[in-house]
Amino acid sequence: MSVANEPSFRESVDMMFNRAVALMDLPPGLEEKIRVCNATYTVRFGVRLRGKIHTFTGYRSVHSEHMEPVKGGIRFAKAVNQDEVEALAALMTYKCALVEAPFGGSKGGLCIDPREYDEHELEQITRRFAYELAKRDLIHPSQNVPAPDMGTGEREMAWIADQYARMNTTDINAKACVTGKPINAGGIQGRTEATGRGVQYALQEFFRDERDMAAAGLTGNLEGKRVIVQGLGNVGYHAAKFLSEEDGSIVTGIIERDGALFNPAGLDVEAVRNWIVKHGGITGFPDATHTADGAKVLEEDCDILVPAALEGVINLSNADRIKAPLIIEAANGPVTAGADEILRNKGCVIIPDMYANAGGVTVSYFEWVKNLSHIRFGRMQRRQEESRHQLVVDQLESLSEAMGKTWAPAPDFKDKYLRGAGELELVRSGLDDTMRAAYQTMREVWHGRDDVTDLRTAAYIVAIDKVATSYRAKGL
Repeated sequence: MSVANEPSFRESVDMMFNRAVALMDLPPGLEEKIRVCNATYTVRFGVRLRGKIHTFTGYRSVHSEHMEPVKGGIRFAKAVNQDEVEALAALMTYKCALVEAPFGGSKGGLCIDPREYDEHELEQITRRFAYELAKRDLIHPSQNVPAPDMGTGEREMAWIADQYARMNTTDINAKACVTGKPINAGGIQGRTEATGRGVQYALQEFFRDERDMAAAGLTGNLEGKRVIVQGLGNVGYHAAKFLSEEDGSIVTGIIERDGALFNPAGLDVEAVRNWIVKHGGITGFPDATHTADGAKVLEEDCDILVPAALEGVINLSNADRIKAPLIIEAANGPVTAGADEILRNKGCVIIPDMYANAGGVTVSYFEWVKNLSHIRFGRMQRRQEESRHQLVVDQLESLSEAMGKTWAPAPDFKDKYLRGAGELELVRSGLDDTMRAAYQTMREVWHGRDDVTDLRTAAYIVAIDKVATSYRAKGL
């Protein structure tokens, strides 16, 4: 979204980086090494479609190889360009460092509107793009591991994984060349919901600390909090669904391509999603006020604003009218550097993208580990865990009997206690732990240093320090 005098997404990332390193004591050479993008590969390839050759342009950018493999999604969008891909690759470096996923940062993009092609055509295009990247080791289990992003999903990742396997028939770890695959193609349970689930866990951790809530002028917990979500794609849908169904939040607004829905009493997230799938948009959805200019709903009264779609939706043109005291950046770069300053001066707390949407790369890490170990999580210990819990229950029942009493636990206690953790439970546990630990490192810097006044700067300081430590360990 272009606004006069507004820095580009890439400039925003650099400005935020500079704000953080100004508060750190890094040697100038190391600071520059961390900032710059190591390499960007541009590929132009042809695919014969509809009786003629169509030429496509794609990118794969590697920002930092302080750890390998490098990790980052591949997006399919008309607006993809080198600057955007390099900025996203830089964010991936800091994101992985912050949540301690052992990867460097990378990103890929293909200039294409996937809606313009049928499934077979899209498969041909995706496979050719994967071929061009894989033959240069820009897709490789130990060097560069893509994942889904805007415009891509499980289907595209399955095509990429299969293309890599066809080119590397003896690589036993071929499935680990990409994450976000379907379960039956080497994926992991909980990956599709991971980024939205991470947003939920991030908010839960925010509301565990009185100081954080006081900074935003909020109290209590997530129950009853009014939430507006911009973008009901994979991330926005899951975040809204979990917050409303599990935490008791009220989703009052949903903003989409064709306008916005608003209902102060709350919207049924599942019903809105089903309507979008059936009708291609939110227009005509009953039980809500429809506004053609969706961006206006960003300015409505709410407790938590969740921008979960595009870059730069909160910018110099609307930042001063945003009323939400708490913004969580479920998308990459939804708040520009200029808007960030206006919002901070107003006392708005922003949970930054680098942390807020790290659930995806965290569960991608678990999937990569699963692919390399060739065994699903929980397979070895689940039944043994159940047997051990059964011993405790048997012992309690025997003890009650010996005392002439009847042990009457809560109706579902036995079921819950006796059930060993399967893959989904373990993935959620690992994600929750990761999001909590990462937030706590940011919180420590935010509240512990007088010169750090916001979470974004705290996140950058923590991440850059970890990258710098890795480079020093390499002898740089």
